[in-house]
Amino acid sequence: MNQSQALKILKTGANVFLTGEPGSGKTYVINQYVAYLNSHAIKTAVTASTGIAATHIGGMTIHSWSGIGIKNSLNNAELQNIAAIDYVKKRVESAKVLIIDEISMLPPQTLQMIDLICREIKKNPQPFGNMQVVLVGDFFQLPPIVKNIRNDFSQENLFEEKPHRFACDSPVWKQAEFVTCYITEQYRQDDKKLLSILSKIRSNSFDKSSLDHIQERKSDPLKIPHDAPKLFSHNIDVDKVNDQMLAEIPKEAKFFPMTTKGHESLINAMKKGCLSPVNLFLKISASVMFTKNNPKEGFVNGTLGIVDGFKTDTGLPIVKIRNGRKITVSPAEWIVEEDGKIKGRLSQIPLRLAWAITVHKSQGISLDEAVIDLSKVFEYGQGYVAISRVKRLSGVYILGWNKMAFEVDPEVLEKDKEFRIDSSKAEKIFSTFTDVELEKMQNDFITRSDGEINLTKKIKQNKIPKPSTLDKTLNLWEEGNEIKQIAISRNLSENTILDHIEELVKFKKIKPNELTRIIPTKILRDLPKIHSAFLVLDTNKLAPIFEYFKGKYSYRDLKLSRMMIK
Repeated sequence: MNQSQALKILKTGANVFLTGEPGSGKTYVINQYVAYLNSHAIKTAVTASTGIAATHIGGMTIHSWSGIGIKNSLNNAELQNIAAIDYVKKRVESAKVLIIDEISMLPPQTLQMIDLICREIKKNPQPFGNMQVVLVGDFFQLPPIVKNIRNDFSQENLFEEKPHRFACDSPVWKQAEFVTCYITEQYRQDDKKLLSILSKIRSNSFDKSSLDHIQERKSDPLKIPHDAPKLFSHNIDVDKVNDQMLAEIPKEAKFFPMTTKGHESLINAMKKGCLSPVNLFLKISASVMFTKNNPKEGFVNGTLGIVDGFKTDTGLPIVKIRNGRKITVSPAEWIVEEDGKIKGRLSQIPLRLAWAITVHKSQGISLDEAVIDLSKVFEYGQGYVAISRVKRLSGVYILGWNKMAFEVDPEVLEKDKEFRIDSSKAEKIFSTFTDVELEKMQNDFITRSDGEINLTKKIKQNKIPKPSTLDKTLNLWEEGNEIKQIAISRNLSENTILDHIEELVKFKKIKPNELTRIIPTKILRDLPKIHSAFLVLDTNKLAPIFEYFKGKYSYRDLKLSRMMIK
């Protein structure tokens, strides 16, 4: 099945499992579908199983969206409590489409919890409360870590205590009747040898000819490209290489500590999932990789570069990426929400040393070249994930491998055969529909989802007045969305949304104290000092305040601070 066929099926409103090999364009299809839904005013929840994956699609974690937070089990009392949370209730009730990316890393019991919450809140016994659910992922990627569930409450747990490993084993997977769309196109790699190797690993038919190609890429550690990122299976090897390479640079290191806010256990869990390190040390000429997506600033997760210097006024690093562009890198945030409130917040420069990274943290990254050590692989899929990060075989430099490096999980192999068969069946069934019949199915879905079929034409004919656009932003704000989430939902820039919020504060539709949930802790602490500057300089403009503090605070932070002035 190709991307276009998958998109047509998605538009009919069917529950879909969108899968395919790395580089097949799954994220591209989802982005296209979300844009389509937005163009018809259909409320869509874009989520992912991990924070790292969520940054790739501009969404939030499914744990945050559903209100389950860090829970790994659910009883009746907890279900009722979550369903009663106004913030979660509004979010789930309004959603017509739920998208969950990197489904391979979501344990089956978590999918069951999400299903139960949706049914309860929507008061509909159908799977997920009868909204469209789109699951995206590839089970050949690294699997979730499944722990034994222990029920600490007297109430009976709402699902099995000894869960299977994969989300597709969850009972709700069958109940929801997902249509499998298996994309067979390839957009990351165009190298036939590399595609052949990956295909044979995936089909468990890795043979002598495949090994010969790998052997050709066996590299002498002394002759590997100096600036190519290295992929290892263990953190200890990654840290050793990065620390050693940084120490070899005869320059002073700049220290950037991560700031955190939240319960210790949650913060510790968030740190493990964050690509940026707790303690980041950088030097001029250090090899780095961006750890978040920010296309507006010119980088995405996996963009490589070299530290070119540090700003004299703020100390922020300046990174020169491979196309020659220089980017001043400001701190980014990683957030976990629960019960409508931010429970955990990490703030760090979105960079990490890139001489070496773990295979696990390379998921979702596309690289031109990489040095790969598979000699200590301990999990099915690690070798496959590592090699599939690189675009061409000529960019692969292998230091070594063990017996498990090119093996795949036998269970996943069998499931993949089923997925391919199911996808072929779906392709044949949907090919029997005429374009007129498909359009009717798609329009019926838009109507069922409270969308507008001709919304795009209406917008062109009648410009939406300012109060209307403010109200739309206000509605999303009241649901507890962050500025970034509102911007994505409205297909507007974050600066525009920030302007909307400032207007809403002026109109007293948003109370100034409500802004505390989006203002960084450091800025909240410095509010008296910032407000004093506005008074001393007798101005309401941001530029004089920015200059007064010599760039210590960003324009965004100063604008938020201005909103808090009573």
